[in-house]
Amino acid sequence: MALRRRSRWTPERRRTAALGTAAAATTLGVAGVELGRVWRRGSAPLPADTDNVLEAAATAAVETTEVAVAGYQAAPAEENALFNLFVSFVISSLASRGIAYALRDRRRFGPFHNVRWGRRHIHHFVPGIALAFLSGAVAIVTRDEDLEPKLALLFGTGMGMTVDESALLLDLDDVYWTERGLLSVQITLGLVALMGALALGLRFLQRGEQLTLPHAP
Repeated sequence: MALRRRSRWTPERRRTAALGTAAAATTLGVAGVELGRVWRRGSAPLPADTDNVLEAAATAAVETTEVAVAGYQAAPAEENALFNLFVSFVISSLASRGIAYALRDRRRFGPFHNVRWGRRHIHHFVPGIALAFLSGAVAIVTRDEDLEPKLALLFGTGMGMTVDESALLLDLDDVYWTERGLLSVQITLGLVALMGALALGLRFLQRGEQLTLPHAP
């Protein structure tokens, strides 16, 4: 049994796990660092100064949320668009993979079902590419900066649907559930790690601290 379990841990799965760890560490790490910064600078007592650490942590978490909201509202449209792109990409990727898994052995899952045109199976990268192209084209031709964050939501959604089947597009074969199909997951996780660092990492959280915390430098 031990040999069988060890043999299933293939190089592709090891790379996928490593990228998953990087993506989780990026997002959770930024959130954890910001929580620590707000805890030190906000009104919540530090763990060493209170007997009720959970209540202090809850207060720090609420203040961290206020910092993020204030920073998002005060940020320019370009930063909000990047954040919206990141969030919609993550949600779309997870939803695409989850719905595909639910439909793997059944014809319908709630309102979702496999789409066919004659003998062709219409994969979800098709509407994903269409949505990304449409929102990207509108973003290029429009001069309304306030519209860009909304278009970023649509673009990130289409991007997530497309990247989830990137291995199929690269191989020109339906490898979604095979070992080679893990490439889609690897690309998705790599992009999550990259966009998480860009979207969550720096400026709008610091701007939120300046607006929310009374003694933030």
